[in-house]
Amino acid sequence: MLDSTSDTALKPTGPETRTLRRVGIGAAVIALAVVGAGIASRLSATRDLEVAAAESAIPTVAVVSPTGAADAGGLALPGTAQAFNSAAIYARTNGYVRSWQADIGDRVAAGQTLAVLDAPEVDQQLAQAKADYQTALANQRLAATTAKRWSAMLKQDAVSQQEVDEKAGDLAAKTALANAALASVRELQATRGFTRLSAPFAGVVTSRSAQIGALVVAGNAAAQPLFTVSDVHRMRVYVRVPQIYSAQVKQGVSVSLTLPEFPGRTFPGTVTRSAGAVDAQSGAVLVEVQANNGEGALKPGAFVEAHFDVAGGVQGLTLPGSTILYTEQGPSVAVVGAGDRVTVRPVTIARDLGKTVIVSVGVKPGDRVVDSPPDSMRSGDHVKIQKPVAPNGSAKGAAHGG
Repeated sequence: MLDSTSDTALKPTGPETRTLRRVGIGAAVIALAVVGAGIASRLSATRDLEVAAAESAIPTVAVVSPTGAADAGGLALPGTAQAFNSAAIYARTNGYVRSWQADIGDRVAAGQTLAVLDAPEVDQQLAQAKADYQTALANQRLAATTAKRWSAMLKQDAVSQQEVDEKAGDLAAKTALANAALASVRELQATRGFTRLSAPFAGVVTSRSAQIGALVVAGNAAAQPLFTVSDVHRMRVYVRVPQIYSAQVKQGVSVSLTLPEFPGRTFPGTVTRSAGAVDAQSGAVLVEVQANNGEGALKPGAFVEAHFDVAGGVQGLTLPGSTILYTEQGPSVAVVGAGDRVTVRPVTIARDLGKTVIVSVGVKPGDRVVDSPPDSMRSGDHVKIQKPVAPNGSAKGAAHGG
């Protein structure tokens, strides 16, 4: 028989069981609270990342406002200088270069020999043509003598009129053959004369491709000229003038020419002629400016900046050149409107001043024009305006979005 006292000692008491249960419930509650706090923290971080990603997806741009077009002090346009006269010297006969007697940079007189060619075939053909001419000439003389004798015998009724006419016709035929042979001789003499290349006018040799011993083939369209002679005592400068200025750039207008290799120096010129037509592709009128070039400072093919003495004022607004966005529709600008939404507008550039452009159509005062817009910018894009920078370098205000 078991002792009742020992059974009672093995059973847990009521207060201790309730304490353990409370501790377990408390630990579970704490664990749930920690898990909930972690989930809430992750959700909050995810929302923050989404907001940051959405904000970073909106580009931040700098904007400028158009200003009035100021007088640019006349009209400055690029031009290309060309010699007053320029001749490419090609060979008119086949042969080999025996010698060349002028090189690039040499000043030559009109008619001065530039190179001499060897053409042995032409020499032989000329000798044969001279021999043929002598034969034809001898036949002509014999025919002339025969015709004269038969005419004399006709007066004595020793021969018939028919025979006399035949002799006269033979003389005419022999005379024609002699003239043809003489023409062949003169043609070959002229061809032989082409073996000596000479300058057509006084000027400067600006190119030479002749080499001693080189074969020269006449009539080869792909061949380079053996020499180029340019008359540079006076220069022609061709400039394309925008249509908006074409009425002011007339014959007799004074022009100041500047060259990059002569900074601070100007060369006087005068508008001598105008094409009188607007080129459909460039929208400009081609004009010719002539300038004296006694010093030789102006060189054929050189870049020249022409400053025309015309009114420089233009109806339009000035924008930095970096605001122009070139699209398939032509030059455009990106204007920020209500809600910081972009509208891409086509514009008309009345004058390009390099760093700035004068726009005649497409913008108005007060427009917020995007500076240096990306090529991917399209109408309807949402942007943020870059906060302006104060003169001391500190930012004023803050970027704002729509």
